[in-house]
Amino acid sequence: MEGSTLIPVEEYLSTSYRPDREYVDGTLVERNVGEWDHSELRMALSAYLFNRRRELNIHVLPEQRVQVKATRFRVPDVCVVTGDEPREQILTSPPFLCVEILSKDDRMSEMQERIDDYLSFNNPKKARKAALRVRCDRPGRDGSRFCRARTRESPSMRP
Repeated sequence: MEGSTLIPVEEYLSTSYRPDREYVDGTLVERNVGEWDHSELRMALSAYLFNRRRELNIHVLPEQRVQVKATRFRVPDVCVVTGDEPREQILTSPPFLCVEILSKDDRMSEMQERIDDYLSFNNPKKARKAALRVRCDRPGRDGSRFCRARTRESPSMRP
């Protein structure tokens, strides 16, 4: 967490941050961005999806604010919505896909909190049913990890 001083939602929404920050229950949360591996992967994934947007009827939104609860705003690295173009500047309906690219400074407890926020978005009961297990492979040369997430019911990921 960036600071211990709580700020109101209205102040968060009326302030520009560079890079953008998440807002969790009155606290600003800094995001780990700006390193080569992270940026390159985000761009490659965004470009891949963007090039298929008409075929898949999707809209690809890098670093889009998503309001997952009244006092929680997340900013996934890549967000995908289906169907018509969203009319709102901050998404308040669950996107089809939210991608969080892990960096060497990310902590699994913080990432699990983000995953839980996305899964419970507008449906807390669904989050309990679709609990995710996250497995990270050994660190890359820069300390980053490649992580896979599977639902608890998935037979393809065993303990």
